[in-house]
Amino acid sequence: MKIFLADDAALIREGLAGILARTGHEIVGQADNATDLVKQVRAILAAGDDLDIVITDVRMPPTHTDDGLRAAVQLREQYPELPIMVLSQYVAPAYAAQLFEPKPGVPMTGGLGYVLKDRVSKIVDFVRSLELVANGGITVDPEVAAGLMRNRAGALDGLTPREREVLELMARGLSNNDIAAELYLSGAAVSKHVANVFTKLGLAPGEDNRRVRAVLAYLTATGHI
Repeated sequence: MKIFLADDAALIREGLAGILARTGHEIVGQADNATDLVKQVRAILAAGDDLDIVITDVRMPPTHTDDGLRAAVQLREQYPELPIMVLSQYVAPAYAAQLFEPKPGVPMTGGLGYVLKDRVSKIVDFVRSLELVANGGITVDPEVAAGLMRNRAGALDGLTPREREVLELMARGLSNNDIAAELYLSGAAVSKHVANVFTKLGLAPGEDNRRVRAVLAYLTATGHI
């Protein structure tokens, strides 16, 4: 993968860059503040260069609050297909909610991840999460997901085997058309299964980002995050 890495702590940034390089990935750029993060990523994409995923800390200069997260949201709005992994030192569901909150007219097509920095020490699992997000999937730290979902994961017990299969493919980042091809079903059949999943998880038609919330429920219940 070609990775852009942003963290204001030089030791953490360089250490993570070294780990990723040793696992066969390429760091195409680094930033120690949110302003440079946005500027450099835009320049890379404007030049037509490859960029598979952006990794950013939540708290960075210039204000040392949630600048990194806001930069991620800003990039997400401009490049909806750009996979982004956010790292945080804190269990902060409110921060994660900002990242996953849908914006009017902006489809969520690229992968998204929100992981606590403590998990990075498990290198194999962390790299696997990066690859999942780079391929369009979603991963959220279990503690953060628990705060987001409010026990909704238990509703998965009411899904039929086929509905769980459809939800699993959604969690892998597949679109309805992709799911139809994978399961040899019609598009209408997949749409019906997806609608049933939303209904059984209590995700009303007016609720924001139902697809992401359904995936979060699945990942939380199955221990895949």
